[in-house]
Amino acid sequence: MFTIMGSDGKEYGPVTAGKLHEWIAGGRANLQTKARRTGETEWKTLADFPEMAQFGTGGTSTPPPVETATEIPAAPAQSMAAAPSTPAPLNGDARSIANDLNGRNTLIDVFDCLTRSFELWKSNFLPLVGVTLMVVIIQAVSGMIPIVGYVSGLFLNGVFYGGLYYYYLGLVRGEPREVSDAFAGFSKAFVPLMLATLLSTGLILLIMVPFLAPIMVSIVPMILHHSTTLPAISPLLALSIALGGLLVLFFSISWSFTFMLIIDRGLSPWTAMEVSRRVVAKQWFRVFFVLLLGGILTMLGLIGLFIGVLFTLPLMFGAMIYAYEDLFNPPGSGPGA
Repeated sequence: MFTIMGSDGKEYGPVTAGKLHEWIAGGRANLQTKARRTGETEWKTLADFPEMAQFGTGGTSTPPPVETATEIPAAPAQSMAAAPSTPAPLNGDARSIANDLNGRNTLIDVFDCLTRSFELWKSNFLPLVGVTLMVVIIQAVSGMIPIVGYVSGLFLNGVFYGGLYYYYLGLVRGEPREVSDAFAGFSKAFVPLMLATLLSTGLILLIMVPFLAPIMVSIVPMILHHSTTLPAISPLLALSIALGGLLVLFFSISWSFTFMLIIDRGLSPWTAMEVSRRVVAKQWFRVFFVLLLGGILTMLGLIGLFIGVLFTLPLMFGAMIYAYEDLFNPPGSGPGA
């Protein structure tokens, strides 16, 4: 793993050698870019590392010509395949935006997302754990208040998560972030995030209605007759519930990046949902495994009792952020970028 110094004087990384190869080939870094290996303190040029030797002679990819390190500064690097600053808002309809992104991004590496998340977690342990814990507790407390909890779950989940994602994105990109930025969803995109929460929740419920109808037909008579005997679940009913669950899982994963696209790229709720769905559809199983393995790492915190989950939860959020950066902030220019 390597950390490199951009021409803006900021550090970006840590990233894998393979990711550096992509950056050099894409002109976002060159052999004179300063870098250091994770665990070391000495800064060298990329040309000094054996992993970059293929770009010196005989390599299949050749970086842009560099006259001298002083005459041409190192090209701005990107943190984990992301721009060193917040990318510009996306303009256009969902189809054109998604087609452009799908044409420029590459297959995400599930384990690379998890590895980068772990490095982020190690280097920012206290801020990540503290901020994540604060947001989760506030959201949980608000959810337990009568009426307020119902409103919070129906309207504010996306506002809370949008702010938390905004905080994580800043750390990943090397941008300054404060604790208050974890609640940026309330100040930067309150209405779009709220509408996205309502829209996605409503659609999930609508998807489930046809599949839950058979069991509701069985439960209503039981309620009317004050019966305590649970209705028998037939194979057909079990199959219906299973299909409904699979559909909910599919769309939940497909819309995983809706809140990030709203607060980071300025998309409207429906456009963000559609862009997320269309881009994720090309790599649905990879995104699924990023979230699944991130969740497993999080649940390992149960080994240290429930409180341990609070310390490992940032690992899953971090993996999601890196998957988002690879999918929705690929190299090159795009609509509105």
